[in-house]
Amino acid sequence: MFDTKGKLRYHFVGIGGIGMSALAQIINSQGHFVSGSDRRNDNKQTPEIFHKLELQGIKLYPQDGTGVESNMDFIVISSAVEEDNPDLRTAHRNIQTIKRSELLGILFNNKHGIAIGGSNGKTTVCGMASWILDRAGHDPTVIGGGYVKNYITDTFLGNARFGFSEKVVIEADESDGSLTNYMPRVSVITDLSKDHKTVDELGGLFSRFAENTSDTVIINESCSRFIRFNDKHKEVIRYGESSEADVRVSQISCNPCGSRFEMRGNEFEVNIPGIYNVFNALAAIAVAQTEGVADKEINKALRSFKGTKRRMEVVGEKNGIKVIDDYAHNPRKIQAAIDAARLSCERLIVVFQPHGYGPTEFLRDDFISAFAGKLLPVDTLYMPEIFYAGGTANKRISSKEIIKELKDKGINAFFIPERQDIITEIKQRAIPDDGILVMGARDDSLTDLCHAILNRL
Repeated sequence: MFDTKGKLRYHFVGIGGIGMSALAQIINSQGHFVSGSDRRNDNKQTPEIFHKLELQGIKLYPQDGTGVESNMDFIVISSAVEEDNPDLRTAHRNIQTIKRSELLGILFNNKHGIAIGGSNGKTTVCGMASWILDRAGHDPTVIGGGYVKNYITDTFLGNARFGFSEKVVIEADESDGSLTNYMPRVSVITDLSKDHKTVDELGGLFSRFAENTSDTVIINESCSRFIRFNDKHKEVIRYGESSEADVRVSQISCNPCGSRFEMRGNEFEVNIPGIYNVFNALAAIAVAQTEGVADKEINKALRSFKGTKRRMEVVGEKNGIKVIDDYAHNPRKIQAAIDAARLSCERLIVVFQPHGYGPTEFLRDDFISAFAGKLLPVDTLYMPEIFYAGGTANKRISSKEIIKELKDKGINAFFIPERQDIITEIKQRAIPDDGILVMGARDDSLTDLCHAILNRL
């Protein structure tokens, strides 16, 4: 897809990150030399990620500066890399440093780009839309933000796909404002809700994202009022349930394994649970239709879409107790995950690990409202301490404060710092027909926690 005549040398600092590893795999597939480092690899965390990167020929080094060779062309960093990082200090001598979003923009902006953005749902929509286009023969390159099960192999992680057409599908992240670097032909705005920024801030950011789109903006009708459209020449497609929606869903029927719904008289089916995934599918359908894919082909692809790892992923069931792994980390995602889990479980035992001290402080009251509004008297919530990935974070908030507020509201909520103790508590409390829902972002070892819980039931 991209010109690979000039072979370049790239070193990714923090290559284990979901977005960094996706881009690194694409650059590597182009034929360039790719290396990288990551603190999690140094600490032997989530070894599968790094093993698969090495199987693809990507060279991994300790994050101590030793992997930064003098003949490197670029050092690629994410917004999470701090200035005192050993690799970055070494690179400052004579090597050009480029942010991940800038490199992604270079690869994306001169192609037939499809960018998926929004506070919630963008990872699933990116996976769904990519899979539909793939099955319809469009051969897209995909740079996503989650491990799509249809793309996971013994060698590839599932968050990237190298294609030979001009079409490139990316997940556009709003957390650091970098989505304004992208100039898509087609863009999607799935949702706006308080997460990394306030809704008002997000409205301005996504308005610029829409302005940067040349052809078609696909937007959830529920958040269209926050977006300003200054260019009357581009097409705006609104999707939702109302009679004003351009892509309208009706006759929704949800079950524990998925949903069925109708659109323009045609019946569609998705085999991943949660009503929110109906609207994710609607966004993906709108993308596919914009790209000329027939409804029959769309429906066939949707039925075979397996979902994304850590998105309502059933790890297993034992003695009538189901263990579910989910990436939910902001209040709206938490509420949606609880609703989806309750479709198949009479009582919920929830484990939620907040990530990042700054984000947790920003969303503190919203977390309390989300859990207080969704958990029933029979449910239980366990919360370990906030996930800390390293760096210079100000640890001025604790999960303990959130639990205290929830206890005051009558919720069965417990602060248990050590995971092993949480496993013991769950083993004593869980009974048949319970669902154990583990939620949290940025920490892939939460999946290991799910398996440990399952093994102890």
